[in-house]
This record gives sequence, structure tokens and C-alpha cells, in this order.
Amino acid sequence: QVQLVESGGGLVQAGGSLRLSCAASGRTFSNRAMGWFRQAPGKEREFVAAIVWSGGSTYYANSVKGRFTISGDNAKNTVTLQMNSLKPEDTAVYYCAAARPGPIRSIPYDREYDYWGQGTQVTVSS
Repeated sequence: QVQLVESGGGLVQAGGSLRLSCAASGRTFSNRAMGWFRQAPGKEREFVAAIVWSGGSTYYANSVKGRFTISGDNAKNTVTLQMNSLKPEDTAVYYCAAARPGPIRSIPYDREYDYWGQGTQVTVSS
């Protein structure tokens, strides 16, 4: 099976930066989409960013566009989320997810992803 492990979460002041990493193991991730989702207290899970390995296309939620950058390191089987200019509204548990092999219908739809990490807490103080 596929295992995803997130790291890099923590406490940071508003305006600061954090770098989240997602390490994948178990099988190849070629021709998959991988994404980041987050869930804040009392709110529903929401899409943050995604990358498609084949072609390298990236996608972002409007709320993080221009501040967050997703990238992949194929040699290390790792996906990274660089978060700059953090706001208190970014406080949430962040989850890494991998889609099933083959075509994907909707990048932001969480039901497109079959494998999930356990999450890492990001807290941004005002």
C-alpha cells in the first residue's frame, strides 16, 4: 500500500513562512495527482493546492494563490508546500493526499484522492 507522511508544521507569527513536506512510499507515483488539503476547527475540509506529476501542472485555491507554492522532487518522492505571508486564517491541520492512478476528473475534489497522510498542524498567531 501507499504511505504518506507529512512534516514541517508548527507555530509561526503572521507574515512568516513554513515549508511542509510530504514523503511518499510503497509504490510508484508516476501519472498521479498529489494535493494538499486543510481543515480548520469548526470548518469543512478544503482544497489548498495540487500538482500533476506528468507535465508538472499546478493548481491553487484562490485564498492561497500568490502566497503558497507546490513543487515535487521525483528523485526523493516528495511533494513540498512552501507557505509565505501566512495569515491567522491559514491555521488548520494540513493533509497530503495522492490520487489513484490514471485520469482525474476534478483536481480540487477530495473524493478523487485514495491515499491520505495523518496531517500536520499549522498555527499562525496574529
